[in-house]
Amino acid sequence: MCGIIGYLGAKQAAPILLNGLQRLEYRGYDSAGMALAGPGGVSTCKAVGRVRQLEERLRDAELEGVVGIAHTRWATHGGPTEPNAHPHLSADGRIALVHNGIIENHGAIRAFLEQRGVEFASETDTESLVQLVGFFYGESGDFLESVRRALGEVSGTYGVAALCADEPGVLVAARRGSPLIIGVGDGEYVVASDGSAIVEHTSQVIYLHDNEIARIDADSLAVSTIDSVPVAKEVDVLEMSLDQIQLSGYDHHMLKEIFEQPESLRNALRGRLDLREGQVRLGGLKALEREIVRCRRLVLTGCGTAWHAGLIGEYLFEELARMPADVEYASELRYRNPIVDDGTLAVVVSQSGETADTLAALREMRTKGATVLGVVNAVGSSIARETDAGVYLHAGPEIGVASTKAFTGQVAVLAMLAIDLGRRRHLGPERTAEMLEELAAVPDKMAKVLELDGQIRALAERLVERENWLYLGRGVNYPAALEGALKLKEISYIHAEGLPAAEMKHGPIALIDEGMPAGFIAPRDHTYDKVLANIEEVRSRKGCVIAVATEGDSALDGLCEEVIYVPATLPLLSPLLTAIPLQLLAYHAAVLRGHDVDRPRNLAKSVTVE
Repeated sequence: MCGIIGYLGAKQAAPILLNGLQRLEYRGYDSAGMALAGPGGVSTCKAVGRVRQLEERLRDAELEGVVGIAHTRWATHGGPTEPNAHPHLSADGRIALVHNGIIENHGAIRAFLEQRGVEFASETDTESLVQLVGFFYGESGDFLESVRRALGEVSGTYGVAALCADEPGVLVAARRGSPLIIGVGDGEYVVASDGSAIVEHTSQVIYLHDNEIARIDADSLAVSTIDSVPVAKEVDVLEMSLDQIQLSGYDHHMLKEIFEQPESLRNALRGRLDLREGQVRLGGLKALEREIVRCRRLVLTGCGTAWHAGLIGEYLFEELARMPADVEYASELRYRNPIVDDGTLAVVVSQSGETADTLAALREMRTKGATVLGVVNAVGSSIARETDAGVYLHAGPEIGVASTKAFTGQVAVLAMLAIDLGRRRHLGPERTAEMLEELAAVPDKMAKVLELDGQIRALAERLVERENWLYLGRGVNYPAALEGALKLKEISYIHAEGLPAAEMKHGPIALIDEGMPAGFIAPRDHTYDKVLANIEEVRSRKGCVIAVATEGDSALDGLCEEVIYVPATLPLLSPLLTAIPLQLLAYHAAVLRGHDVDRPRNLAKSVTVE
């Protein structure tokens, strides 16, 4: 997703905007630009490529002004070219605008304006919006009302920030379906699509909700709906610190976040596991705990890594809570007509809380009468606000595009939900205590797994030139295999597939040739003997077998090229440990191939457009 940053205050805006763009680089982009409102009107500077290219351009541009907007664009409508980069200007050059989202009726708007003599300079959907604002401004001369009126005519999603040459001390921001936060500082305001661009300036923030618009000047901030109804907003505390988004000695954010997992999991569990009473205490569900217990069916939904976490949740809920569970791609659920019976509980999983497909799935399930719970990391996000209740991950900001600590946090939260529901329905105190004690022990065991980093790097060095990999697991470790394959392909660009190990012989076994890496997730559980048989099948075809196994399992030493041993845990919790070696393997493969680990090609951190 693209990034937005806007500034209004007493300082020169350009350095602040540039720093904000650098904080937003992890979100994925292919061009960048900024616009300032100064004494001479609106000045812009754009560049294709990284923010550093924009920084070089700015040395000669000499942009001045204390009000400005800036943007990192991820190409959708039109390729990554300078004319397509944001900010876009109205035809008269008086209004500049940056936009995240999709204007679905941009073609109709463009045709309407072109018939009236407006000339377009880009291929983007965004330009249709700023040109419409400019058209209305030409009729009324009222900047805020022109933005409001234009937004009332568009279909689709948007997070926008805009400025006007005739009101150089005013910033206007609005959102529908794309996040926008306003940081409230000492005599200054910072508007951004992400808290990481705000935290350096202030911890006091206002979250804009859908169909809200804000007018900001040096003396005031006024929020209303698109329909001009005033809205009273509360100032919240941004749950993010500057230290959390710094590299702190690590080469990449992804590596830092992999190594943060023991602590991030402790944060997810803190105050929620009552080992003495044998209970899970989830304050976010208290108001609905009786209703949730009476639910008879569960639907888990998410996208990508969150979907994999949901698949693990399916095993947890069926085993511990004895609830029928279905896992749906959020991107597919919204286009179906899902059956929602009385007593359906939907659990919506998302790191950002802003994933467009997941939001649409949430709304579809609510429309059909399901009780909807959210499992999200971002406080104040759209999913957190629109669900009936929910549980935060408390994993801290995740900057790396490839999700790591959010994944293990999602699995841990789903485990707590399943244990809690199970205890309220049928689970005995002994089994509950066993699950809680082992879950509480996982963070320390994660720390032991991280000590294997050197072994995993050496393994990556030996195999990094292989272009096709398989990851295989059974039971709850099949989703872990899917997640391992996803990590490898999304940051190292190596083709990898995750499979249920038993399905290998139903076609994919034809792909195995000499030296092909096949990673087996093989902890000691009830499927262990079956996994050994699958390993033998790969060995007979001279594949390169790598196993993630339980400490002390010497039986695998003679069967595998490499064994990565992780501490023993309960089978249902094993993905919390087996996922980490696969994250490290993907990371080191990507680094060895010379890729930008934190900003993989064609990917964005929070996909809020379709």
